[in-house]
Amino acid sequence: MAGTVLTNTGLDGFLDGAPERHDPAFARAAEAVLGLLALRGADRATGLPEPTPGLVRQLLVEDLPAFVYAPPGELAAYPAVLGALAARFDGGRREKIAVVVADSAPDFERAMTDPGNLTWHRWYASLLRTCGADLADPEDVRRRLSALDGAPLPDGVRRAHLMGRTALADVLLAEALTRAYVRDAEAPPAAGPLLTDHAVAAGIGQLAAALQDRWTAAGLAEQLAGPYARFAPGPDAFPHLVLADALLDEHLDYYGDPAAPAPPPPAIEAGPVEEDADTLIAAVEELAEEEFEPYGGEAPHLLYAVYQRGCSAESVARKAAEYEDWPVDPALEDLPVTVPDAAPDAYTVPPLPELVRLLGTAEPNEADRARLEGPARDLATVLDRLAVTGLVFRTGDAFGLTPRGAGVVRYLLGVRGVVAPDAAEAVAWAAPDVVAAAGGWSASVAARVLADWLHARGDTADAWSQLLAALGTVHSGTSEAAATRGLFAVLDTAGAPPEALRGALRDPVVGAYVLEALRDRGEPADPIQVRTSARALHVLDALPAKKGPLESRRAAFDTAAAAWPGGSAALVRAMAAADRHETERVLRPLGITLP
Repeated sequence: MAGTVLTNTGLDGFLDGAPERHDPAFARAAEAVLGLLALRGADRATGLPEPTPGLVRQLLVEDLPAFVYAPPGELAAYPAVLGALAARFDGGRREKIAVVVADSAPDFERAMTDPGNLTWHRWYASLLRTCGADLADPEDVRRRLSALDGAPLPDGVRRAHLMGRTALADVLLAEALTRAYVRDAEAPPAAGPLLTDHAVAAGIGQLAAALQDRWTAAGLAEQLAGPYARFAPGPDAFPHLVLADALLDEHLDYYGDPAAPAPPPPAIEAGPVEEDADTLIAAVEELAEEEFEPYGGEAPHLLYAVYQRGCSAESVARKAAEYEDWPVDPALEDLPVTVPDAAPDAYTVPPLPELVRLLGTAEPNEADRARLEGPARDLATVLDRLAVTGLVFRTGDAFGLTPRGAGVVRYLLGVRGVVAPDAAEAVAWAAPDVVAAAGGWSASVAARVLADWLHARGDTADAWSQLLAALGTVHSGTSEAAATRGLFAVLDTAGAPPEALRGALRDPVVGAYVLEALRDRGEPADPIQVRTSARALHVLDALPAKKGPLESRRAAFDTAAAAWPGGSAALVRAMAAADRHETERVLRPLGITLP
């Protein structure tokens, strides 16, 4: 089979004319490079696949990291092959390819060494080489593989990551082989077909396996599909990935982007995370049965909603009220819920005063409370079934994730590419990164993480200065700038080093906030240092944006404008210059036109 896969790529002639032909690393790289270029449709009219800038970029940052194992010391051979190949063509091909290779070099090296790009075949080839195996000898590969029982995983990589990348690579390679065969059949190339009819008749899967062996380790695909299949489990071994997909959908509903970080839990308890995830999906699938209507199908949302709160407890009654379309004050949606030490197993809606506190709406009466009893009990039944797993708890009206449950949800988000840091990872970020993330979290979570970030740096003046500067620069000029500088309100400035605060007085964004904080501490501060832009933003952010009738909101603006040098026109100009997005959002409903 190996001899009939990707034939007629001109490899022998290329190596005969290359001075590096006696270098085994160069020869291996040449076989993969020529084969993949030809597979992707490179013109072979001259007998060699002609590299184009687009094909070369795809080869370096997509195909090689998906299909080929190369130790770090041999990575340089691949750009060298491309350079030697491009030199065989006229028309400035060498110079054009050299530019693409140079531009792609950092991405190529990063992709080839990124554990997140590993497949089972690339990972085991790496382990086997470390063990001294001859990767060209299938018998040595089999013998060495037998000694790897219980082989470790790469740092920070789960089995599901490797399985997912392997499944994707299998699909991509099979598609590329199929297209190549059809392309050659429709327009037979003068250089001859890449694949023989006999080889294709044996199955595209076998052709792909032969290439995997050639590009990783000889005989490895057969071993991982046969006697050592337990080393490389496929999708059937990961039933919990269905729940991972549902949680990804929830994250996208909240943030619209898997790269937008989910809030870190305050604590995570290590456990058998894959087994726990399988237990959790079994409970979720059971809840989808008719007997658990109307809220059984909401289990993934309930799990994510609590995780998105930074794993702070939520209220059964408040969540049931949301499902029943009761008005809930948005400002109270993230209000922390106290978890009692003990409570009866049977669920009861909280008394009226607590219900008012949780909902923040017009005061309900006993009849309203009675109407909520049924939906809240149905929701409590769903949560109690989840709690049987030990990954969720419900105590009285409070429910949430246990520390072990937080670890499972974080794992499930991570295997679907969501950025889900733990507390240690979040505090290790640079100031702009932690500020950018915190702007999308609830105030309580942002306050916790930013405080932890400062504490991890000894609450020094330098740490405070970095954080204050980030509040004014992250998302500057975008619609998210207001939420970012609004993080100043969650900082405990009472303990901030005074020199850090005084040093930020001239900050064009948060300077007025800093002045107010110093005055609250009873410390001297020079208001002359505060810039006009910072003062305008302080006024803008204090105006009611969407709350209250328009008349009262306009009156608030008029009051502020009366105290501003130059009056309303000057204030509007200063606001618009400092943050046009927020100024338009707040003032346009009041009938005020921006300059």
